Amino acid sequence: MARFGSNPARKQKSKYHPARVTVVVLSYIPHLEGYFRQRLDVLKLSLTSLLENTKTPFDLLVFDNGSCIEAVTFLQKLHKTGEIQYLIQSKKNIGNMGALKIAFNAAPGEIIAYSDDDIFFSQGWLSSQLEILDKFPQTGMVSGSPLRNAASFAMESHRKIAADGELNILMEYGRHIPDEWETEWAFSTGRDPEEHLNATKDQQDMLLTYNGVLAIGGANHFQFSGLKKILLAHLPTFWPEDLMYDMVQFDNAVDAAGFLRLSTPERFTRHIGNVIGSALQADINKLDINLDKQQSRPALRRHWLKKIPGSGRLIRWLYDRLFSILNNIDWRGE
Repeated sequence: MARFGSNPARKQKSKYHPARVTVVVLSYIPHLEGYFRQRLDVLKLSLTSLLENTKTPFDLLVFDNGSCIEAVTFLQKLHKTGEIQYLIQSKKNIGNMGALKIAFNAAPGEIIAYSDDDIFFSQGWLSSQLEILDKFPQTGMVSGSPLRNAASFAMESHRKIAADGELNILMEYGRHIPDEWETEWAFSTGRDPEEHLNATKDQQDMLLTYNGVLAIGGANHFQFSGLKKILLAHLPTFWPEDLMYDMVQFDNAVDAAGFLRLSTPERFTRHIGNVIGSALQADINKLDINLDKQQSRPALRRHWLKKIPGSGRLIRWLYDRLFSILNNIDWRGE
């Protein structure tokens, strides 16, 4: 059959230029029951805070890892209206690292600012991370939330720099991170705040200064920024079978290559978790978003079962198995 006419775009030219930064958000909400009952509101709050509180130019790429129709419909609406520039939808959950391998390669920007889909963004979060990334030497990752847990591993590069002294980075130790930030993080990640504070009460924070710019040693992997070429180089070359791949291995790979993992001295990004706690209410009120006011998590009470030595491991094991059964996940890796 003969060709009919020619493609109208044949002689047209594109004026498209990607932003320097691609913000990559990984979304996974398989249903709205149990653990995920309030996760759609968490996703809405996270993306609303991102869009409202980011003045630095960026492109937004969302990788949806097999979410339910309600979450997909919400994301498609944002894509249609232009808030999301790139929306990649996976038919099923391919795991967090599988999603990052695809999304990081697809990101058009020179810099990737990665985030889980349960992070609250405050004004200035991206510009503060970029200042450290641009001015500090040998930087691999910059997070917007300094946490002591993030400085408890993958810190060999910091120690080497301190020993060599060639980069003229001033390194000091002190208690910079407020206990309030640590408590909120422990709460949002399902940890016992009192136990966490007691375990870290003697831990000193690493403060680094370079050419007048201050950073905290350590970076968390629920939100970070870094050069795309560096991040891609240290993702695993294989496709992990574990849906929840241990991101500490990624941190260790960046650190082993001699790149610093740093955080902003102020808290610009906050982990929400699977429910929206009352600590965020003042920030929510500043945004044009309607959320269920009854969804705040009640005060933490330690169940009597958790007081039995070793019970936590057993309860978590049972929870993992039941979650796998409900979501048709073969936890044996077969």
